[in-house]
Amino acid sequence: MEHTTFESFAISEEIVTALKALRYFKPTQVQQEVIPLTLKGKDIIVESQTGSGKTVSFGVPLCESVSWEENRPQALILVPTRELALQVKEDITNIGRLKRIKATAVFGKTSFDTQKSELRQKSHIVVGTPGRVLDHLQKGTMKFDKIRYLVLDEADEMLNMGFIEQVEAIIDFLPKQRQTLLFSATMPSEVVRLASFYMKNDRVSVKMESDEASKPKILQSFIRVQESGKAKQLLDLLTVENPDSCIIFCNTQEAVNGLYTFLSKAGLPIDKMHGGMVQDDRTAVMEDFRKGRLRYLVATDVAARGIDVDNVTHVVNYDVPEEKESFIHRTGRTGRAGKTGVALTLVTPSEERSWQGVKDFAQQEITEINPPSARFVQHHKATFEKKLQERPVIKQARNRELNKDITKVYFNGGKKKKLRAIDFVGTLTNIPGIDADDIGIITIQENVTYIEILNGKGPFVISEMQNRTVKGKALKVHKAKK
Repeated sequence: MEHTTFESFAISEEIVTALKALRYFKPTQVQQEVIPLTLKGKDIIVESQTGSGKTVSFGVPLCESVSWEENRPQALILVPTRELALQVKEDITNIGRLKRIKATAVFGKTSFDTQKSELRQKSHIVVGTPGRVLDHLQKGTMKFDKIRYLVLDEADEMLNMGFIEQVEAIIDFLPKQRQTLLFSATMPSEVVRLASFYMKNDRVSVKMESDEASKPKILQSFIRVQESGKAKQLLDLLTVENPDSCIIFCNTQEAVNGLYTFLSKAGLPIDKMHGGMVQDDRTAVMEDFRKGRLRYLVATDVAARGIDVDNVTHVVNYDVPEEKESFIHRTGRTGRAGKTGVALTLVTPSEERSWQGVKDFAQQEITEINPPSARFVQHHKATFEKKLQERPVIKQARNRELNKDITKVYFNGGKKKKLRAIDFVGTLTNIPGIDADDIGIITIQENVTYIEILNGKGPFVISEMQNRTVKGKALKVHKAKK
């Protein structure tokens, strides 16, 4: 059966409504295959290109299947990077928002205690990187006895990053009676072994052949350059190409720092991202790039792993990737959802051998082009500099429509005042015109509580709560700042 609409999957109205607000109208090929199989309880191995809609393909059935009443985690999603954990958490939250599905992200280089506190609350779905998830399991701060769904996202990248042993240790904690979904852009033998060992014998393999609407349309080319003056040659190339949105990949943090300094001095609206930066800075940079405040991002492969940014027009491999699979993930940041993108690779004499290996692995048409001449660069310089002076056009967030009728409300009381979700729900539903369907995700912290009020009723609730108490306690109530 071909599923041309999300309604045809017989999923709840709340999820269909959320998907429409998120501008998901027609299921992609991978969603048509994976959603019904997942809803039937099948273990699935999915080999699918990046940008094919994988997160929605597992996010929809997970949000449909988890029980809101159960406080402990019912689904665990493992991803290779912190940025991807945050993105998948946001996607799951958006899909399940009207069903009040609570997703929690856990990853390294951020407060363990804060995550521990979050995991003590109702968390239906946990998204995390293997190292930090394993920490929580070993220390008993994440309960695993109710987990019925395991998703391994970007499995080949977790292998490349050396996480497979941690993944296997995590799986050993989980209940044997569970459903497992594995997603990978490529299918190396170690990933196949993982699947055969930990998934059911009747598992289904889905290999997506790109259709014309969704397959990457990427114009691939490479340029032979000398190591000396390589940064200047890149700037010349960018002057000619004049991209609207461009990610430049380097192999090391040092290379990222050096190239960022050079291009920043040249006046480009640029920032950098690599694993040596603190998480708050990485998150802020990615948000600026995603919203279009920056046109250029220079990064290590942390930006290649599953990060979904609309309308990246160009990807530049400043260094030939050390892992052949990384070439697929890097170039997959452009040419998404049927749009055309440009991928350029700079190749120095010392990289010729590894470049040949990458080309053989990629099995794509990659054309050699000559570096632009000085005269050609000069011809394009005025247009390039004019665009540098233009104010950026800020991109609208995908969840803007979904959020427009949702107000996040702040209460200055939480666990220390012995307040529970049921106390807030009881108070709010006593307000005339407010019922349980108007109350979204409730997050109770030590000293504060945040509650999402749906259906445009937030301002009314805030007004009414100025003269009401929660469990006999008068609380300050106002619109949350974040």
